[in-house]
Amino acid sequence: MRGAPFALMPPSATADARRLLVTRGLRGLADGAVSVLLADYLSAIGLGPLQIGAIVTGTLLGSAALTLAVGLLGHRIDRRRLLLGASALMFATGLGFLGVTAFWPLLVVAVAGTLNPSAGDVSVFLPTEQAALSDTVEGRDRTAIFARYNLSGSLAGALGALASGLPVAIARREGWDRAAAERSSFVLYALVAIVAGVIYGRLSPALRGPSGPARHAPLRRSRRIVLHLAALFSLDSFGGGFTVQSLLVLWLFRRFALSVETAGAIFFVAGIAAAFSQMLSAPLAARIGLINTMVYTHLPSNILLILVALMPDATLAVTCLLLRMCLSQMDVPARQSYVMAVVPPEERAAAASVTNVPRSLAAALAPVLAGAMLGRSSFGWPLVCGGVLKAIYDVLLLLQFRAVAPPEETEAK
Repeated sequence: MRGAPFALMPPSATADARRLLVTRGLRGLADGAVSVLLADYLSAIGLGPLQIGAIVTGTLLGSAALTLAVGLLGHRIDRRRLLLGASALMFATGLGFLGVTAFWPLLVVAVAGTLNPSAGDVSVFLPTEQAALSDTVEGRDRTAIFARYNLSGSLAGALGALASGLPVAIARREGWDRAAAERSSFVLYALVAIVAGVIYGRLSPALRGPSGPARHAPLRRSRRIVLHLAALFSLDSFGGGFTVQSLLVLWLFRRFALSVETAGAIFFVAGIAAAFSQMLSAPLAARIGLINTMVYTHLPSNILLILVALMPDATLAVTCLLLRMCLSQMDVPARQSYVMAVVPPEERAAAASVTNVPRSLAAALAPVLAGAMLGRSSFGWPLVCGGVLKAIYDVLLLLQFRAVAPPEETEAK
């Protein structure tokens, strides 16, 4: 059923596409559990809001540095080797958080590792997987496969968020130490890295990446548009850094005294809503275009984000948050597909890296600022800042790229 938004897989998808969807789901499961527990776990071992914000910033800075390395060198390296190396680093990160409790060593592990404090994917895996995923389908199915890729991560992330409350509930019932119980999530994180590595090892040789001139001249033809998009995406990501999931959990606790179990249930529902909303991205983009899909779904979600901070009680705040999540991720498959569409196939890996490096760097700057804000006030200033910055991005994207249509949209006209 070509064009059916909820078909299991696009018609042209290969077995490698299915493998990449599975690994995205596995990583989403681990990230979902850790992102909800992280702030509470760090609080339980005695760290304050500013230190927690610094560790969250460290995880994002580390991801940015690793992604930059992939952007500069990844086009010369077998993609399977890159993904296997990232899996090994993920395993080491899980062991590091499992065994270290002091602030400065934890900060080192956060910077050097792959831990993701967000509901989305801001890890070193992302650019390599995006470039590889584009090679597993024909152009007409590119947005659809990205929608399913993100659906896999979002659904698994929602399950991870829901399961995050189990260690706390068990610890409370059995009288165990809360921090020790929550530390078990890092065992799951390390185990997921092993399973993902096994699956990456089965990717076909066809996904190794370009050879020949492309190895020496990434972004030779598309440098200008990629750098322009990277700058805009950085603004959006900087705004998003104020509201990463770990800090949203901390804000809900400080503002409304919501427990980790309650927050886990909320973000489970939010993750489900965000996951399935992305499946509408491909049919919507086919009707109104990729840029319009990105802006007309993202801008209302950012208005709702600002409203979350203004709500006087938990019920209204959570309602606005859930409504926001129904829209906030619909732009992601369209954005990923747009980047892959406006650059030559041999430059996709480099484009994916270069558009994600500034995003990671920009996102890394905000959490420490958000932590400082939360340390001084329980009002949702981080949510307001994030919503305003992301809304500015939407307006600029529409004004500057509405006329730059990808080839398939131009041909359709």
